[in-house]
Amino acid sequence: MWAYESVFYQIYPLGFCGAPFENDGVLTHRIQKVNDWIPHIQKLGANAVYFSPLFESDTHGYNTRDYTKIDTRLGTNADFKEVCDNLHAAGIKVVLDGVFNHVGRGFWAFQDVLEKRWDSPYKDWFHISFDGNSNYNDGLWYEGWEGNYDLVKLNLHNEDVIAHLFSCIKGWIDEFDIDGLRLDVAYCLDHDFIRRLRAYCDTLKPDFFLVGEVVHGDYNQIMNDTMLHSVTNYECYKGLYSSFNSMNMFEINHSLLRQFGPDNWTLYKGKHLLSFVDNHDVTRVASILSNEAHLPLIYAMQFGMPGIPCVYYGSEWGAKARKEDGDPALRACFDAPEWTALTDFISRLAAAKKSSEALNYGDFRSVLLTNKQSIFERKSVNERVLVAINADSESFTAHFDAGCGTAVDLLTGKTHDFGGGSTLPPYSAAFWKMEH
Repeated sequence: MWAYESVFYQIYPLGFCGAPFENDGVLTHRIQKVNDWIPHIQKLGANAVYFSPLFESDTHGYNTRDYTKIDTRLGTNADFKEVCDNLHAAGIKVVLDGVFNHVGRGFWAFQDVLEKRWDSPYKDWFHISFDGNSNYNDGLWYEGWEGNYDLVKLNLHNEDVIAHLFSCIKGWIDEFDIDGLRLDVAYCLDHDFIRRLRAYCDTLKPDFFLVGEVVHGDYNQIMNDTMLHSVTNYECYKGLYSSFNSMNMFEINHSLLRQFGPDNWTLYKGKHLLSFVDNHDVTRVASILSNEAHLPLIYAMQFGMPGIPCVYYGSEWGAKARKEDGDPALRACFDAPEWTALTDFISRLAAAKKSSEALNYGDFRSVLLTNKQSIFERKSVNERVLVAINADSESFTAHFDAGCGTAVDLLTGKTHDFGGGSTLPPYSAAFWKMEH
């Protein structure tokens, strides 16, 4: 599966393109802006782009009006096809947001129900009671997503709904040649629906990648051979930044051992979760880390640990934004990409990750652990890499059995000699590829 050897780049199109929050109905070809960023994405080393919602919606993209039409605020289907063609020509895969749990109040089938009520052929597409009323005084009650009545829950047990969604996915593959889907609130989706979705997508395109948004619980319930290939690794998301902020590397190490460690009971050995340090829903990593010197190191940890790393647009040069300032603050419009020392470092991490069998497929073993230092091994059939991180302001000399005499640092190309201990400079990271 291509995704397991990839580095993802997430774009939230409506924010990225500076579209107005409310759908003003004015056709503006904003999505073409992505074309200008392709050289930057390539240089960064990302070879897959995950687009948050870009189909016609009421406001933020997750309240869909029409799954077949690119949002007017972003442009036309032809504009987006050109973007996809350009990304593919640059060797970059395209993954779209599949928002299948709910739609917006402006969704055409729901509008038909509001107008025709009992007589609407779409009344069973939703969870509706004509005996109640809604917050919008519709004269009927419907189920919203987690109490949000601007998000109308779809009835995924209805064969017509399933047929409609599947025809839209086929349309996206036919029209844009997309390579996968990220399923919004996958933890809410009916499991039978997910199984059918996987079986259907497998017939449309080989290696069509399905990743689900999951926060809590046992990820194996929906990440398995008959359902999703991958899920978002929210468990490690918290551990990543809080290990640095509290200077306690034991926290992230505990999660990684629980998920991928050598014991036979560990949860996700051999699986490839989508790892991230931030995204469109959470405070940007540069705003959550208390020590700026840890910014490159948290990315080193993310790229070195098992999983598929995903970088959120803007964060690769340290853009800041806090969740408490509202979602639009997290989903900013930048005039042009920036290239800083951090961006340069992430590009080296990406190059190392993509070219390393051990970093893509290797298992996980903790080699040395203190509050401020972590060294762990990623070992595959043909390769062994040690990821060494020193989060301290002082240099640290690590003594451990390397099992060999020298290694090459995949980030610098320099040879490292293990004789007499390994000195880690302050605030440093190394990916040592071990000699055989």
